[in-house]
Amino acid sequence: MLSCNICGETVTSEPDMKTHLLIVHMENEVTCPFCKLSDCNQPLYDCPMCGLICTNYHILQEHVDLHLEESNFGQGMDRVQCSRDLELAQQLQQEEDRKRRSEESRQEMEEFQNLQRQYGLNNSGGYKQQQLRNMEIEVNRGRMHPSEFHRRKADMMESLAIGIDDGKTKTSGIMEALYRYYQNAATDVRRVWLSTVVDHFQSSFGDKGWGCGYRNFQMLLSSLLQNDAYDDCLKGMSVPCIPKIQSMIEDAWKEGFDPQGASQLNNRLQGTKAWIGACEVYTLLTSLRIKCRIIDFHKSTGPLGTHPRLFEWILSYYSSEREGSPKVLFTSKPPIYLQHQGHSQTVVGIEERKNRTLCLLVFDPGCPSREMQKLLKQDMEASSVKQLRKFVGNLKHKQYQIVAVEGVLSSEEKIARRQASQVFTAEKIP
Repeated sequence: MLSCNICGETVTSEPDMKTHLLIVHMENEVTCPFCKLSDCNQPLYDCPMCGLICTNYHILQEHVDLHLEESNFGQGMDRVQCSRDLELAQQLQQEEDRKRRSEESRQEMEEFQNLQRQYGLNNSGGYKQQQLRNMEIEVNRGRMHPSEFHRRKADMMESLAIGIDDGKTKTSGIMEALYRYYQNAATDVRRVWLSTVVDHFQSSFGDKGWGCGYRNFQMLLSSLLQNDAYDDCLKGMSVPCIPKIQSMIEDAWKEGFDPQGASQLNNRLQGTKAWIGACEVYTLLTSLRIKCRIIDFHKSTGPLGTHPRLFEWILSYYSSEREGSPKVLFTSKPPIYLQHQGHSQTVVGIEERKNRTLCLLVFDPGCPSREMQKLLKQDMEASSVKQLRKFVGNLKHKQYQIVAVEGVLSSEEKIARRQASQVFTAEKIP
């Protein structure tokens, strides 16, 4: 209870006390805001939401209901706005997704075109077109006389017409020179095994940047053609030019060899700069009834990403014929085709050094003929042999594949291998 300090009247709340003070004790007369009478006993009702004074309770209720309707309307507008915001956010997300997919598609196409260009599948021409284009560049730069251009062009056209390599990048006699060198020098070598005689073929104007697989096949075939054991299946053959090799691989595909590999290269090699690898070399050799194996050294078997198991396998391949042989041995084994990502080489022998480490002897088609011809000198220097050597620490690619020749196939064996190539699988080590 509250007591008035002026008259002592008691009331139950502060609003009642304020009303009492205004009506009873204000010096100035207070008039009702509705009827303008100072002694009006009209009951007054305040709106709890905005403070509006009403004299009728029902009117106040209607007034408050209007407030509530306005509130509901505002909430409804908020929901509409939220829905619009959500719709806009979804549109923005969809636009962002569309742009991202478009960018990914563009990048994929660009990468695909780069791969096509890298692997010679971009319809930019093949061996013949590249040879002519590069010779024209040499003429324009003053490094080739026009008469030399026309002479080389005529020689190339003749080579392409008969399908035989013109031999202009070939170096012969290296294996015999290596045999003499190891007999008279190389004191740090305990033993060395050499493959059968093989010619080196260098990449030329026409295949520079993509022709290593073809050049290594030429090296391997040059060895087989000089080996009497393969006369039956290679009778009348010469080392083919690169376009002829492409044609021969296409013929093997038409026979039914390696349909998956053929599909990956669009069943076409002629007129392209398409790379070939171990699978295509295996396919071509098998179609010629050459018995061979393709072995995949698919992961490192030594420290620091090295492949000692590869070296051990090659040693076993060359040294299996005679144990206790002399320091230098010309074996009857053909060279080995060696492939890694982006390049291939030809293994023509292996050294076992005094410290028991192994070292491959390798012909690289990227090595210029003038460097290979240094090996033919009577006083061959150790530095010349150095370019052939590959120690375990030099071979650190993630994966290597080899194609090793092991003899001749019968007609029945050839058919069986053609059938097996429908789903091509290589031996894996380890």
